[in-house]
Amino acid sequence: MPQVPHVLVASDLDRTLIYSAAALALTMPDARAPRLLTVEVHESRPLSYMTETAAGLLTELGDAAVFVPTTTRTRKQYQRINLPGPAPKYAICANGGHLLVDGVTDAAWHEGVLARLASECAPLSEVRDHLAATADPAWVRKHRVAEDLFVYLVVERESLPEEWVKDLAVWAENRGWTVSLQGRKLYAVPKPLTKSAAMREVARRTGVELTVAAGDSLLDADLLLAADRAWRPGHGELADVGWGGPAVTALAERGVLAGERILREFLKASREG
Repeated sequence: MPQVPHVLVASDLDRTLIYSAAALALTMPDARAPRLLTVEVHESRPLSYMTETAAGLLTELGDAAVFVPTTTRTRKQYQRINLPGPAPKYAICANGGHLLVDGVTDAAWHEGVLARLASECAPLSEVRDHLAATADPAWVRKHRVAEDLFVYLVVERESLPEEWVKDLAVWAENRGWTVSLQGRKLYAVPKPLTKSAAMREVARRTGVELTVAAGDSLLDADLLLAADRAWRPGHGELADVGWGGPAVTALAERGVLAGERILREFLKASREG
């Protein structure tokens, strides 16, 4: 009879476990670069990668723990990803707005999220309209609403005014929203919409004894603080400001090799746990 895993692994995906070509950070000589596995294709083009070594570690992890992909991606964007290893029973999408069980949204969870948003923060329409009125088309490529839960802009990062981002963050904070800049995407997300709440729900359902997590952005901070143990890579929003927590380990590795290191830590914690 197979052993029931006692550890839940809730991990961010983009720039934590999987990497675009621009985020790989292959600083070693070409001949020493790791072999890469494509894990996402979009419009017939490869989009995201992990090392072959990381793919093997993730396959092992799928048998040793309850592995829960935990992402700000929409369900449609998440379903483009083809991770190695056993298919996860649970996945957290839209920053906690959707809890997938065997690939299907848990309707009761989603309704509870909508109720919290309605009572605790400014409506999506107000934030969307503010972005439309203040973001300059000179450096905005796309305005997007994700799952009718939050908004994000695709921007020209080099032209994005730093002062505008700071002003937006203050404006959003006063309305119960958070601003996060990740690569070419600037997110505005309601504060009650959290990865940590969804992780706690999966932990409750599975009865695990230990929760571990990893992530690189401001939108992962609540997840890392909620876990019993957590790791962040040497790149990303959290690393840029030197963010940390009591049970959060800051890794030196950057880029795709950080994903490999994080999976080693997950596997070690799962076996010890």
